[in-house]
Amino acid sequence: MEQELSGTIGIVVVAAGRGERAGASVEGPKQYRRIGGKPVIWHTLKRFRDWPKSGPIVAVIHPDDRALFDTAVADLGDSHELVVVTGGATRQESVLNGLRALQGRSVDHVMIQDGVRPFVDAGLLDRIATELASGKAAVLPALPVADTIKRGDKTGVVTGTVPRKDLYAAQTPQCFHYETILKAHDRAATDQVSDFTDDASIAEWAGIPVHLVEGSIDNVKLTVQRDIAMADEKLKGSALPDVRTGNGYDVHQLEAGDGVALCGVFIPHDQKLKGHSDADVALHALTDALLATCGAGDIGDHFPPSDMQWKGAPSRIFLEHAAKIVRDAGGTIMNADISLIAEAPKVGPHRQAMREKLAEILEISLDRCSVKATTNETIGFVGRREGIAAIATATVVFRGKD
Repeated sequence: MEQELSGTIGIVVVAAGRGERAGASVEGPKQYRRIGGKPVIWHTLKRFRDWPKSGPIVAVIHPDDRALFDTAVADLGDSHELVVVTGGATRQESVLNGLRALQGRSVDHVMIQDGVRPFVDAGLLDRIATELASGKAAVLPALPVADTIKRGDKTGVVTGTVPRKDLYAAQTPQCFHYETILKAHDRAATDQVSDFTDDASIAEWAGIPVHLVEGSIDNVKLTVQRDIAMADEKLKGSALPDVRTGNGYDVHQLEAGDGVALCGVFIPHDQKLKGHSDADVALHALTDALLATCGAGDIGDHFPPSDMQWKGAPSRIFLEHAAKIVRDAGGTIMNADISLIAEAPKVGPHRQAMREKLAEILEISLDRCSVKATTNETIGFVGRREGIAAIATATVVFRGKD
């Protein structure tokens, strides 16, 4: 049975570097470049904020980057305490500053994470927590080296092949008993030993056994511009589309007349629909369906019956208005479906013309417009030919929404 980790896990996210290998950008150092619409550092911090076992989080940033950082995390939320400290001249100094910022916060363990590893996942964090719960003072996520490793000289000539057995590629977060790694870092600073490439190296130097745990192939460090571009594509490809569906219902009475307007098509008939406008029950229902996809109220909010300018107006005006509201909000109309419920007139002979009219008004292709009809089997007011009802459904995809 797996042990549960007791105590608080502090998080130190190191993001004070300049990232020269990623190239220059108006967005700033690579931790502030946008992937999937958000800065890299935002994604990294959110992974830890979403992990239930996280305690206080320390972000270590460059002294020149405070404005960039504040903008990057403005909408991150406040589910965990976030402490911001400035880094030093080296990564080692920056980590020590972050560790010291956790003093007095009742932290038992600490995870030290690169700010440019935005794909760390909860499964990896849980595996590390399990190892820490077993009493290990240092845990290093790593993956076995899969590529053949060559040794070369300064001229670029291969001088040998390095056996890859027992070789591992280290990742972060590297995790430790808090007081233990803090003492090791303090000692390294006091002794002015500064040639360490990661925190596990300091632990090894201090005589702390470092235990391996399976890393994650997705937990990559973004180093060069290509890494950032690929991360952006990955997040864009995995983002859930913002697809919304709206429903509308309308009904109008029938009275003596010479025909009805349905889906923008006039059909000769011995009755007409009673209403303030042309009473096109189908377009009214579809107007409400479209407005529903962006929370824009209903047809009565935009075209109140009390307003005389709409008396006898063609209902396509209402539908065009709703379609514009959707497009202005960033929506793309994908589909429109109308079901008419009437005993008469017969809709079948006019269905194609109705679909063509919808396609014209909504500026979408004909195959995205559907019109169906059914009777009410002589039941109720529809069955008694006292009125016609319509049910409409619209599907809209919104761009740039979370």
